[in-house]
Amino acid sequence: MKKSLIIPFLFVAALATSCGGGKYAATEKVYKKKAKEFAELYREAPVTSQIEKINSLEKEWIGSINFGVRKPNYVMIHHTAQDSLAQTVKTFHSAKAGVSSHYVIGRDGKIVQMVNDLYRGHHAGAGKWGNDTDLNSSSIGIELDNNGTTDPWTDVQIDALIKLLSYLKDTYKIPQANFIGHMDYAPTRKNDPSRFPWKKLAEAGFGYWYDEYLETPPANFDVRLALRVIGYDVKNLDAAVKGFKNHYIQKETNTANLNENDLKILYNIFKKNL
Repeated sequence: MKKSLIIPFLFVAALATSCGGGKYAATEKVYKKKAKEFAELYREAPVTSQIEKINSLEKEWIGSINFGVRKPNYVMIHHTAQDSLAQTVKTFHSAKAGVSSHYVIGRDGKIVQMVNDLYRGHHAGAGKWGNDTDLNSSSIGIELDNNGTTDPWTDVQIDALIKLLSYLKDTYKIPQANFIGHMDYAPTRKNDPSRFPWKKLAEAGFGYWYDEYLETPPANFDVRLALRVIGYDVKNLDAAVKGFKNHYIQKETNTANLNENDLKILYNIFKKNL
């Protein structure tokens, strides 16, 4: 083989190997097929597949020039409650499980993206934050490799998370208050991420944490109102209190009681959200 042909040949061979094989070749094929189907829906003009479903004799497609893609407005953080990053990737490849997250971060700080930021991941499930009952449609989901009980949060993992959050916040202009945990959105069924260093994230501009000096709330301080202003669903007040305690107190989280210091913390966070 001529020397001039060796480099192009090796490049083509390497490209073919990377595209055609590999451990995740089958799931990558499924991802690309679904992405292509979504792209075809976005490209459709006129959008006959939608307008034809409208029950009206008088209807017409006239395209506007002013539109864009949907963008995420929240970030929701989870722990995987599994044994490894590889196990979580396997779970997110299971059609039967039907769950996914946009990103998974390993204990060694490795960031794995599994869903395009602009696609709707399946990570939030049923819940409510503020008036939003479908955070799958408005959020980025980030899973952190941690068993949720005894695993420590490594510095390298949290540092990687902060770098990812910086990118997401800057790219999509996500407000500081809109970085939440799964336990905030769905406190009746979730406690993740448990034992999490929320203070470190808040110091970097992602979510809020309480101040060192805490005021005593006024005598007429309304716990239900404060939780609702922060974003919690107070239809089940006990669950909302437990969700708050999982995030900010991180002890005695199985009870909905709030002691004097807990109330000061709630009052402090409430004022930050006004």
